[in-house]
This record gives sequence, structure tokens and C-alpha cells, in this order.
Amino acid sequence: MMKVILFDDFSRRLNLLPLTFTRPVAALRIGILRIAEKWEKYLELGVSYQTEPYLQEKFPIEYSDQNILINGSICPDERLLEAVNNLSDGEALYSDTVLVALKLSETSAKKWNQSNLSPYKHIQYTAPLNQVVFPEDIFKLNDAEIRKDYALLTKGKVSQKLSSTNCTLGDDIFVEEGAVAECATFNALSGPIYLGKNSQVWEGANIRGSFALCNDSQVKMGAKIYGMTTIGPYARVGGEINNSVILGYSSKGHDGYLGNSVLGEWCNIGADSNTSNLKNNYAEVRLWDYNKMYFRKTGLQFCGLVMSDHAKCAINTMFNTGTVVGVGANVFGSGFPRNFIPDFAWGGVHGFKTYALDKLFETAERVFERRNMTFNAIEKKILTTVFELTEKSRVF
Repeated sequence: MMKVILFDDFSRRLNLLPLTFTRPVAALRIGILRIAEKWEKYLELGVSYQTEPYLQEKFPIEYSDQNILINGSICPDERLLEAVNNLSDGEALYSDTVLVALKLSETSAKKWNQSNLSPYKHIQYTAPLNQVVFPEDIFKLNDAEIRKDYALLTKGKVSQKLSSTNCTLGDDIFVEEGAVAECATFNALSGPIYLGKNSQVWEGANIRGSFALCNDSQVKMGAKIYGMTTIGPYARVGGEINNSVILGYSSKGHDGYLGNSVLGEWCNIGADSNTSNLKNNYAEVRLWDYNKMYFRKTGLQFCGLVMSDHAKCAINTMFNTGTVVGVGANVFGSGFPRNFIPDFAWGGVHGFKTYALDKLFETAERVFERRNMTFNAIEKKILTTVFELTEKSRVF
């Protein structure tokens, strides 16, 4: 049986830090689904991952007699699916200089090295494709990916009915089994709206498409969501959100603005916290680049916050335009903190110190329990490795 292996393009993985410290690139969510889930649905096959050794236990790799290796930063569509399916053994599909996919035997797949692609027959793919190269691409491409995923997930299916207490505009509203909404407004004239299984939209929420609320997540009372936004599974949101992606298991449950941003898993945004997504002088926004170790030009006028897994901020936190918050950071206090907050930093404008790993583990255990999950040894090993990898960046 054919096996699908989603590999981390090494350059893309480095560009996508800190989000990829704790997951393979293909485990990022964009649109409604993770990139890996998209490939599973298009190919109708399970997938495995080729990633960093310390992540491999949580995200294992599986080989078979025949294997398709696919760049985990690339989102599929019907045209790309056809090109991948047409590959023969030993052929490699390229988009310009970017390796998209290749088909290999088990022996060749186990020996394969990204730095040596000369033995394979190169085939050029000339159609446009969506590739996640930098963190900001997640919200930049989110509208297009919501629309694609919506069509993929709803094809041939019948939506559940919304309660008559809601106000709806447009036809592209799909409600999965168990989803509940009361006294809310849904405007799908500008894009589709997807409500996942067992999701909830509370009274007074105003939602404009394109929008995806994944399974078991909640939109709280009076929330204002402007579109091009994804709320991943088991998340809670409130306040004002625009063109942002929350990967899942995180909370931004209170008033405050989040715009043109990406939040990882197990994050918490305190009440009345705000993210600036536009500089006062309307200048181009720069983001901290882990790979190049400087603030990189994004080409964007609107860019807010990139917050990685297990990061938290206290009430009334103010994030400057283009802020990157590393894994496990804890931010609190008045004023605007720096635009790059290193992984496992504890503090704010008054200064930072290292957030002790055992203290972070105590918090993580409580947070996992709130979602009826267990913070296990595998999670601890991953965070311990990331803690060690990022030690040099914690210069306070």
C-alpha cells in the first residue's frame, strides 16, 4: 500500500520558527484543516511525517514498498493532486526550484536526503500553488484556504439547520452535527462560514465570512469577527478578531483586539489585551526571523502578533505591531513589551528572566486537564529540547 510522507523542507521549517519548534510544518493549520489533514482528504490516504528527531516520537514516520514524499509546507488542490498522482518511481515534482513531491521505493525513501536530488528525474509544475513560507503566510493565505477547505468538507453533505433565533445573510453557511448557535448574526456574503462539530456561538456574536470555527470551540457573547479567520479546535474566543488563525486549544476569551495574527496551541490572551496590526506611520512591518536573527521585512502594512505554543499574556497586555512571542513565554505588566520575546521568557517592560521549565510544566498540566487531556512525557521531552535549543536567545 502507498504511504504518504510529509517532509519538512528545512529552509521553510527554519523560516516558520517559533511555530515549528513544537510541530512539523504540515501540522500547521491554515484554512479549516491542518496541511496534513488536507493531503489526507485529497489523497484518501493516511500520512506520516519526516521531521526533526525530537519531534519524531509524537509525529512518526511510516514507510512502505511505494512512498510519496510531499513538501509539508504546500497546500494541495485538485490540479496539484493530479500531478502528484501521475508521478512514477524516481520522479520529482518541482515548482521552479522548490521540491513539491517525489515518488520512491522503501529503500530509496529511507536513504533520501534533501541535499542530494540529482538522481531523480525532475518534472516542472507550472500552476500557482499556496505555500506557507513565513508565519505571516498563515493569515495571508487563510481566506483562500478556508474557501478550498469549505468546498472539500461540505461536498455532497447536508448542513444541519441553525436555530431561528439567528440572523443569516448568504447561503454558504455549513453547520456540522452538534454545533449550536443562538441569537447571533452570520454574514456569508463575503465568504463561507463553517461551524464544526459541537462548536458553540453564543448570543450577540457578529460573524462575517470567511470564517471557520473548528470542533468543540466557542465564540463567546458579543464577539465581533470580521472574516478571513480560523478558530482551531477546543478554543475559546471573544472580543474583536480580524484575519487571524488560532491553531487550537487556546483562549482569547475576553474583550480586546487581535488582528492579522497567528496563535499557537495552549496559549492564553488575558482580558482587555490588544494587538496593534498597523504602525502609526503606516510603514512596512518587520518580524523577528529566527533563521536570519534579525527583523525581516514582511512587505505587509498589516501584521500583528505571532505567538507560539504555551505562551501566555496577562490582562491589559499591549503588543506592538509585528510582535513575535516564543514558545512558553509569559508576558505581563504595563506598557509595550519588546517586539521579540524569546522562548521561555518571563516578564514584561520592566525586564525578563528565564521561565523555569518545571514551573511551565506545572501550568501545562493544569491547562491540559481543563481540556480533559494529559500533559505526558512526550510533550515534556519536546519542550525540554526546545528549551535547550533556544538557550542562547535568552539574553536579558
